[in-house]
Amino acid sequence: MAKAKAPRRTLESYTVKSINKSVRGKPPSLPFAASRSAVGRRSSSPSRAFFFFFLWPVPSLRSVGDCVLMRPSDPAKPSYVARIDRIESDGRGTNVKVHVRWYYRPEESIGGRRQFHGSKEVFLSDHYDIQSADTIEGKCTVHTFKSYTKLDAVGNEDFFCRFEYNSSTGAFNPDRVAVYCKCEMPYNPDDLMVQCEGCTDWFHPTCIDMSVDEAKRLDHFFCESCSAEGKKLQNIHSASRLVADTKVDTKRRRR
Repeated sequence: MAKAKAPRRTLESYTVKSINKSVRGKPPSLPFAASRSAVGRRSSSPSRAFFFFFLWPVPSLRSVGDCVLMRPSDPAKPSYVARIDRIESDGRGTNVKVHVRWYYRPEESIGGRRQFHGSKEVFLSDHYDIQSADTIEGKCTVHTFKSYTKLDAVGNEDFFCRFEYNSSTGAFNPDRVAVYCKCEMPYNPDDLMVQCEGCTDWFHPTCIDMSVDEAKRLDHFFCESCSAEGKKLQNIHSASRLVADTKVDTKRRRR
């Protein structure tokens, strides 16, 4: 008679006892391969490049709702970003699995990376997966777009998300965002922009024939439209004063 499998237990948290790091060099053995279930996206075979993993003994607690970095099968690729939705183990408390929801980088989406995508931008996808907890490298933070732009310093573990992504259709939610500058592009927090004091719109220095160094030295800035409007108003005001002065002189001469 076959022995019944022990039921799996749901855990609130899991302690990562060691974090795997990749180091260039001659491998003592083939690295562990972590696969993802997206067909054609990730290879499940171990890489034979000259990299090896060593264990960095840093105990770290991971909980449901945490965002984590997960080890890819190819050491040359950046770590995957995921959100933990559930943690479970077998009856003995071993063989811990994590149910995750993947974040996609722009280059992993159907449309690819575009000019306005930030270097630390990720999309919350509808792609769910189950992975071994041993593939967790460490914790990261996925900020909202607004909170990310307010960071004084951006670390390696900081990311931001402003879109949800449908991995089957390539659709984004929201499908529209505010655009800025003459190029009418969404805001990229990696790029310097200057704000017009007239219309309060933002502009890339290159779009207004200005270098980044010149933009950094600006104390005040008015865009071309606001400058033209300002000159127009100034000319109207000067003409009005000239007419008024002419009328006064005429009255004086009549006396």
